[in-house]
Amino acid sequence: MNLVTEFCRQLRNNQTPAEKLLWNELRRRNINGEKFLRQFPLFTISGFGKRSFYIADFYSAKSKLVIEVDGPIHLLKKEYDANRDLVMQSWGFNILRFTNDEVVNHLDSVVKKIDDYLSILANN
Repeated sequence: MNLVTEFCRQLRNNQTPAEKLLWNELRRRNINGEKFLRQFPLFTISGFGKRSFYIADFYSAKSKLVIEVDGPIHLLKKEYDANRDLVMQSWGFNILRFTNDEVVNHLDSVVKKIDDYLSILANN
């Protein structure tokens, strides 16, 4: 097994409480019939042949939607996250970001935002 796959497996086995809560809502096509994968690697190859990847917390291939749940560490990584979002958007991905606090304390609102976003994507 390659290192990226093993790392993704470790991340799935060590989800944060917020990720667990959101996964319970996303799994089994519970939101708008959309299939989501968790801790999914997104790869690309640059024009120079260099392979790059990011691991999405949650990913839907159908809508090319990446959902990120950001904990306190992301307060120190704002520039990295902004660059990562730009790169993934240039690859054609849509990105939604939520904080751990939003997921834990306002799960219904987070689910509604995801559902509304998926509806907009489906109608475009």
